Amino acid sequence: MSRIDVILASASPRRQELLKYIFENFKIIPSDADETVVGEIPVDSRPELIAARKAESVAAEYPKSLVIGCDTAVIADGLMLGKPADREDAVRMLKLLSGRKHRVITGCCLCLDGKERRFSVTTEVEFYPLGGGEIERYISTNDWKDKAGAYGIQGEANLFVRGISGDYNNVVGLPCAELNRQIKKFLAE
Repeated sequence: MSRIDVILASASPRRQELLKYIFENFKIIPSDADETVVGEIPVDSRPELIAARKAESVAAEYPKSLVIGCDTAVIADGLMLGKPADREDAVRMLKLLSGRKHRVITGCCLCLDGKERRFSVTTEVEFYPLGGGEIERYISTNDWKDKAGAYGIQGEANLFVRGISGDYNNVVGLPCAELNRQIKKFLAE
């Protein structure tokens, strides 16, 4: 295989760190694609749709590069919990997740030379019951900002986690093992 340029269509430092397990060198070109989803799109399909929008918007400018787009969502009670709008929204999300299981779905999209491959990875996470003091202390760290579901499992919120079933890195924001396999298949096509 000849060397190809790789672009991550994300500004997430967590995704950038994890992608280094697959590629030594890659460019960061965050997408400005619209992440709004309207209509009857099932909640479980939304991360993959948004990931495709991100990858496609960057690939339009860099068609000869392998562009990787991703979107991670926390889903509880059939609701997609994106990034909290503010402190109150973060508290609401953490109260919803307290003492319960939820799913984290990362949708991924690969684009190269007009071809595209989409896939999603789901991980189940269970939180311990959280007291108001725990939530307030966590909120004061600002670790919830810019994170789906108002938490980052790789930070202080790891103290909330009773158990996890599936890919830990998926919860962080990039399912490395599956992404690596999908890239190999995609490039071999």
